[in-house]
Amino acid sequence: MNDRAPAPGGLALVEALVNTLDIESGADSLDTADGRAAFGLAERDVPAARELREALRGACLAHAGHRSPGRSPAALDRLLAGAPLYVSVAEDGAAALRPASPDGPLVSRIAEAIAAAAADGTWERLKACEAEDCHWAYYDRSPAGRSRWCSMAVCGARAKMRTYRARRTATG
Repeated sequence: MNDRAPAPGGLALVEALVNTLDIESGADSLDTADGRAAFGLAERDVPAARELREALRGACLAHAGHRSPGRSPAALDRLLAGAPLYVSVAEDGAAALRPASPDGPLVSRIAEAIAAAAADGTWERLKACEAEDCHWAYYDRSPAGRSRWCSMAVCGARAKMRTYRARRTATG
């Protein structure tokens, strides 16, 4: 859906997971073996991955100033609480959260990405498109951080056209 560059660093994983579901068409790449393999998931892991995906979408919608019933950022907090992480300290003394195992569960890799993005100030820039039939995740690179749509050419144009038509109908 989106014509933007992928999110930086670990946020690309978060963005990719949220975008496994195309809300408009209903296509879910987690239904395919290739889609599951992209996240290191077995078929039995898919329900938990979907729950995590929708909780992440809720956080992305919140970052964009939108609320969506059934997609509470509090659900994400609950899901991340069980992520096995540890604090690693590098030779230069820098500390970071890391999954307890390099091939650990998806929730640990997501938690690591969120922690790193929160630390560097990029987490709030991962947003979800305001269009109800889209909610595609995108990284907001605008200077003011106020992007509203994943694609100005598609979702933005549709929203502006609806506003234009509503205004014309109201005045005509």
